[in-house]
Amino acid sequence: MELISFGDNGWGDELFVATLMTIAVAITAMLIGFLFALLFTPLKLSKYKILNLIANFYTTVVRGVPELLVIYLFFFGGSGAIMYVAQIFGYYDYIEINAFLTGAISIGIISGAYSTEVFRGAIQSIDKGQFEACHVLGLKKYIYFFKVIMPQMLRLAIPNLSNVWQITLKDTSLISVTGLVEIMRQSYIAAGSTRDPLFFYSFAALLYLMLTYLSMKFINRLEKNYSRGY
Repeated sequence: MELISFGDNGWGDELFVATLMTIAVAITAMLIGFLFALLFTPLKLSKYKILNLIANFYTTVVRGVPELLVIYLFFFGGSGAIMYVAQIFGYYDYIEINAFLTGAISIGIISGAYSTEVFRGAIQSIDKGQFEACHVLGLKKYIYFFKVIMPQMLRLAIPNLSNVWQITLKDTSLISVTGLVEIMRQSYIAAGSTRDPLFFYSFAALLYLMLTYLSMKFINRLEKNYSRGY
């Protein structure tokens, strides 16, 4: 237990900060994923084929390639793209994207692809009579979406969004390659310093399991709250 104690002799405080960083990245990525989902879900459900094609391209490509590859493309490719634009304006120094921002956006893009499919399936599961009733009442689109459709969509989507959250939480371990110190990166540093990788990687697994367990408890309460009356 001395290895995970707080203070100069242990790694407890560093692992605690790393855990907070993991939570911060996961929550930020999930919120970014929701923004992508809100953008692409209407395109998936649109009657125009070109919009369907754009949304299907996004969800198919992002879900079809490894998550680590998406992070690499965004981290190294993003820096290259920004440097190329900067050179046009006469700036030739190296530009590196912030590791937290890179990790959150890249994982958010991945999360958004899965969330888009979850929202699409939830909306399509709503009884068509709900939509017809809104049209008969003459409700404007944004009113009936936020007042009638979205509450029902959330009730149906929450169980599957719990899976998306778990994927997002675990994918934060991949951004250790960008140098951001989260649970996996800090465990790697501690294991290298103490030459006790089994202990620190096992402890990292316990931290991820604890976060997952607490998250599921919270999501289950949300599900029960949204399912009242059904």
